[in-house]
Amino acid sequence: MMTEREKFIAVVDNDILKSSDVIILLEGDGLNRYQKAVELYDQGIAAKIVFSGNITDYEYGSFPFSDVLPYILKEGVPADAIVHEDKSLNTREQAVEVVKMAMENGWKRLVLVASHEHQYRAYLTFLRETLDKKSSIILYNAPVRNLGWFKESEWGVRFGRLEQEFIRIEKYSQLGHLATYTEAIDYQKWKELQ
Repeated sequence: MMTEREKFIAVVDNDILKSSDVIILLEGDGLNRYQKAVELYDQGIAAKIVFSGNITDYEYGSFPFSDVLPYILKEGVPADAIVHEDKSLNTREQAVEVVKMAMENGWKRLVLVASHEHQYRAYLTFLRETLDKKSSIILYNAPVRNLGWFKESEWGVRFGRLEQEFIRIEKYSQLGHLATYTEAIDYQKWKELQ
């Protein structure tokens, strides 16, 4: 019998993307995420990319917007299609700031881009904020693929970070910062009918 967590993972890993208002590129994991956002932009999934985060911690993989922006521009995304959400310093703050921006700008559909091991926690965090604000925002998951699991990087081995992400999910869930697996599955059911 599958656990709620296993069901949640299967749904997040295989989300159905639809045309959206913005692509949310979550800061982190060095330069490993921006190409996914550009790919989605090029596919016409959304006409705007929001780079969310304002942390500079190279040892942790948090490259600042000023470092990532030239790579996005070099891929042909025009500067006026890129927005920097520059208030957040962690995943929860990213969720708060991005949901606030979405509500202020009338964005209804957001595509979240994070590394595959971080996507679960990021999604649950953004979903908690969306539900708490009683918003009808629709969140789509577009985790970065083709990232090695066992290769050593400057900020660790991804497979080890995966376990740490689920430890953080438990910890932050107890603080009320994340939606539950059941809430996420129910939300996915609702989303598919929209």
